[in-house]
Amino acid sequence: MSEAEEQRWVTVMLDKLAAQESKRVLGDTELSERAARLSELYFGGRARPASVRWVTNQNTRWGSCTPAEGSIRLSHRLQGMPEYVVDYVLVHELAHLLVPGHGADFWRLLEAYPRTERARGYLEGVVAADRLPHLPAARGE
Repeated sequence: MSEAEEQRWVTVMLDKLAAQESKRVLGDTELSERAARLSELYFGGRARPASVRWVTNQNTRWGSCTPAEGSIRLSHRLQGMPEYVVDYVLVHELAHLLVPGHGADFWRLLEAYPRTERARGYLEGVVAADRLPHLPAARGE
């Protein structure tokens, strides 16, 4: 195998591994641990949820938070999306434990997460794609 061919196969295999990893689904325990790490990293550990879990009954929102209970719920539709997108939604909901509404103070908190705009753009793209008319699959697919 030539060096160029070897490099091509390494790239192909790394791409396959990355695709598999992006589809790995976190369990609720891992999701809670991730939220704790994100809270520590971006909010000095001040946002402390009592529970963080996946739910299947949120089809119009990516996540929700009940500050009085300290509960955070993420839509199952996020599963398989890039980690930075899931992290953004977690950071967004963690911020609601500190600031309930979507006012200026809330958005200032989210400035701490460096991929906020990118993640928001990704989610907006998903919503826009869902609204497009779906074409039937081509024969043989």
